Formats: sequence, C-alpha cells, structure tokens
Amino acid sequence: MRSGQSAAGGGAAVTAYVTRLDAPRLAARVEELARLLTDTVADGASVGFLAPLGHAEAARWWRERVTGVAEGRLAVWTAHDGDGRTVGTVSLAFPDKPNSRHRAELVKLMVHRTARGAGLGRRLLTTVERAAAEAGVTLLHLDTETGSPAERLYDSAGWTRVGAIPDYAADPGGVLRPTTLYYKQIGADVRGG
Repeated sequence: MRSGQSAAGGGAAVTAYVTRLDAPRLAARVEELARLLTDTVADGASVGFLAPLGHAEAARWWRERVTGVAEGRLAVWTAHDGDGRTVGTVSLAFPDKPNSRHRAELVKLMVHRTARGAGLGRRLLTTVERAAAEAGVTLLHLDTETGSPAERLYDSAGWTRVGAIPDYAADPGGVLRPTTLYYKQIGADVRGG
C-alpha cells in the first residue's frame, strides 16, 4: 500500500510516499533507515540509542528487525520523498501471547530533520492507527520521553496520557530521563476517517 502527500518541510517542498515494508523490502532499505536513525539520535531524540550512533550499528539494528517482519511480529512503514530518500518511519510491535492479540505497541516513529514541520509524523501515526484497526487491533500503546516534542503529537492525535515513570531511559547524551506512557483505543472511528 502506498499513498502520497505533498507538503513543505525543512525549507523545501517534500512529496512523501508512505509504504508498508515486507521483509525483503525492509532488507533493501536498511542503509537508508540507518541514516534516518543516526540523524534522529544525533538530533537528540530518545529512541533507545546513545550518541554518537554509528551507521554500522544502526544498520545492524535494522537488519535484526527483518526477521520480526517476516514472522509477523513487527510491521514497518517508511515515508520516502519523490527522490526515493527515506524521510520517516514508524513500526508496530505485536505481542506473542494469546491474551494480548488485541493490542500492539507503536515504536520508532522518526522523521528526518529535513522533513519535519510538514505533518509527516502525524501522517505516519494516522497510517499505523488505520492499519492496526484494519488488522483487528483495538488498543495501541507507546512510551516517549517526557517533555519531548513527540508528546505534543500524541496529545493532539487523541492519545491518552497514563502517567510518567522517572529515570526510565537514558537520552542520547546518557542522562536518565522520565518517560510518559500513552494508549489509544481504536476501531470504527479510525477506519472510517
């Protein structure tokens, strides 16, 4: 599935196409996704890595995700511009326990610095919410660094803030920061929009 949108971001017009990747396509985009991940960490986003994050480490991390996609435990979407450059990504992680099949965790929502401010983060979020609802998922959850710009996105997109856990994870500079937990119940309202 691929959809396009034209928007301004990073000072230039960007046409972004959002695509869900199967395992072979994820493997083919590992290098681009590694560049996106290193850019995100270098910009200070707390997505599980310490700075400086090397390209080889980032590529290795993405390669390790290919098996999860092949086995259906992970779904990955990318946004790429008209030149085919990867400018964003988001993933859903599915639990493997029978009592948890109704939910999924939103992970690694990232937008390249040059594509920010054009609504691409919102578009990726909406895409994953709709796909989850179509797959029968009724509950999404996530965590994000407390006080980060991502909180504004989740708050404005109708996610419910549960609370914060102090000293949950180190930011890219190694400083322990709190994380905020969110959830969103999804269903017919998402599918119809």
